[in-house]
Amino acid sequence: MDYKPTPRSRIKGMLRQIFLRSAERGAAIKRDKYTCQKCGIKQTTKKGHEVKVEVHHKQGINNWDAVIDLIREKILCDPEHMETLCRDCHAMEK
Repeated sequence: MDYKPTPRSRIKGMLRQIFLRSAERGAAIKRDKYTCQKCGIKQTTKKGHEVKVEVHHKQGINNWDAVIDLIREKILCDPEHMETLCRDCHAMEK
């Protein structure tokens, strides 16, 4: 192996960034009117009184290892399983 695989922590960080910018996360926040569903506090940016709300997965995310393993197997696989193609040839391979 003459390359260094992407660290698991970086993969998890990138997945978190995707989630933070996702339509699904935005829809949950908008649906709940930027309000905590437990205590009722509302998000505000008022100086000195800043409150941020976050999105919680009710079912939890207990399978990070399986998710990262799948990404490594299917997307960030060994370069031996990849080839360089132009856009047109790549489009024909899909």
